[in-house]
Amino acid sequence: MRKNKTNVMVVTVAIFIATFMSAIEGTIVSTAMPTIVGDLHGLNMMNWIFSIYLLTNAMLTPIYGKLADRVGRKPVFITGLAIFIIGSALCGLAQNMITLIIFRALQGIGAGAIMPVSFTIIADIYPLQKRAKVLGFNSSAWGIASVVAPLLGGFIVERLSWHWIFFLNVPIGIITIWLIWQFLDEERKVTHAPIDYWGSIWLMLTLLTIMYAFQVMEQGFTFWLIGLFILAVGCFWLFIRTEKHVADPIISLDLFKNTTFNVQNVVAALVSGFLMGFEVYMPMWMQSILGLPASMGGFVVTPSSLMWVVASFITGGLLAKYRPRLILFWSLLLLTIGSFVLAIVPETTQFALFLVIAAFLGLGFGVTITTTTVVSQNSVTKDQIGVATSFNTLCRTLGQTLMVSVYGIVINLHLASGVQQYRDRGVTSDMMNQLVNPQTAVDLPAKLLPTLRQILYSGLHVIYYVSVALMIVALLINVLADRKPNKNAA
Repeated sequence: MRKNKTNVMVVTVAIFIATFMSAIEGTIVSTAMPTIVGDLHGLNMMNWIFSIYLLTNAMLTPIYGKLADRVGRKPVFITGLAIFIIGSALCGLAQNMITLIIFRALQGIGAGAIMPVSFTIIADIYPLQKRAKVLGFNSSAWGIASVVAPLLGGFIVERLSWHWIFFLNVPIGIITIWLIWQFLDEERKVTHAPIDYWGSIWLMLTLLTIMYAFQVMEQGFTFWLIGLFILAVGCFWLFIRTEKHVADPIISLDLFKNTTFNVQNVVAALVSGFLMGFEVYMPMWMQSILGLPASMGGFVVTPSSLMWVVASFITGGLLAKYRPRLILFWSLLLLTIGSFVLAIVPETTQFALFLVIAAFLGLGFGVTITTTTVVSQNSVTKDQIGVATSFNTLCRTLGQTLMVSVYGIVINLHLASGVQQYRDRGVTSDMMNQLVNPQTAVDLPAKLLPTLRQILYSGLHVIYYVSVALMIVALLINVLADRKPNKNAA
């Protein structure tokens, strides 16, 4: 007879803390990124700090989901948190860009367990009728983080050191581990189906190879790049072949026979890619072009996160009244207009206008991501909802990962071209590194500041023209895709 019993309230608080820690991570790093880049002299490698974290996170998400079903939510969740804490501590100790990138990879490996296993635990401890409200409460952590992270990140960067934005995760993570260890009780599920090790390996190799190929694409179409794409295709073929024969595949291939499911996840991936362009480069725009402090630079994305939470609450009502295709049309149109505005606003645009743009984008992000998640779940049978949710998370993270790489290639090429164009005036790449850090930008020659800002401003605009293209593609997919009802829908 079982003596222990889960303390639902305490576990819910622990999950909220873990979600908050995960949510604050992206915004606080974006806030501190100009300072980190300036300190470590790595503007051309900046995108790796985000992309490697997202990549390792994406690779491990479906694997953690499978392990949670086999060995239990508790050990998997605690293991992921422990890896995340260790990775965070090592990031705080990093003294150059290479080591920071390596430790961010480790941090991402741990983070891959936090969100999917959190949702699974909530599903375990709450009945269906209460689950939606708890998920809404849990998602509010993102809104709170959007307010706290810029202020906290700015304070840490300006008063202490950027290293402390990573050390901050250590005590929070330890508290969360203790709460889960003490107050979550579960029965371990026993399954006799073999673990899909080879499928997991081929999937990870596919993602890694594609990611690295996008990174070296900046050097041109070399034989090395072609070889990487060939290797990626080979690993993907081996993944497909493996999944067809294993008893319990890491990702069921039957999901891809569902048109609605495929469309929802492609749209989610494209929108998530634009999200990274907004959250990563807006703080840089505020600090480098407008000359604002780090705290204000990070605060520019806060209205987006707050409106995202509002949108996630109202989307349920919209889905009850309107077809998902119509809801997505208007939310994607809003995102398209917002990205176009960012692509054309002048260099002298005031900070307040960016807050308004961010609020509208947040509404579009929230409605789109919530809708694609719910519809992708409802487009499959009930026994596939867990796998469908995990794959939706994977697509969103993969979209973010690949687009961070694409954005990095675009802006690095543009900045290199701009530096070359004005080299006769004394402009150098080191000056661009100095410009993105408000603390070192003041040491730049005053006569060169307008030129340096113009180079960066022009590069950031190219980023958002790429985003416009992404949103147009998403709109076309939503409008043109076959929306016939699926017989296997839940």
